[in-house]
Amino acid sequence: MPTSRRPRAFVARLSSRAESAPLARYLIRAYLSGLPSGDRYRDTAELLLGELFANAVQHSDGPDDCHIEVRFALTGSRLRLEVHDAGSGRPSVRTAAPDDEHGRGLYLVNELADRWGCASRPYGIGKFVWAHIAPTTV
Repeated sequence: MPTSRRPRAFVARLSSRAESAPLARYLIRAYLSGLPSGDRYRDTAELLLGELFANAVQHSDGPDDCHIEVRFALTGSRLRLEVHDAGSGRPSVRTAAPDDEHGRGLYLVNELADRWGCASRPYGIGKFVWAHIAPTTV
């Protein structure tokens, strides 16, 4: 008798460089393509993962040779994204001026995620930022 299995969590360690962001977005697309309802998370997940990854690259005060770890898993009906880095700083939403070229990433995360937050890594240096994404209605 076939059983219903939950998809496993996905974990990858990427170079802490802006050039790794497209790979992170590719990995979330590939993960979601294997889920029956993955297309209901895809656009928001790709955008938010890209923003969280870019923040980790740009704002981490960790050593340059440290990797950024991305994790994703379906928990209930929500997609959980995590981006781990070796930095100690905590992200915060700020208001960008109309002519600012940067500074809107966490605003997007705050608006599009069901919930998001930041926590210290339990068994290592640094922190991780997480976001829960609800499926879009079709």
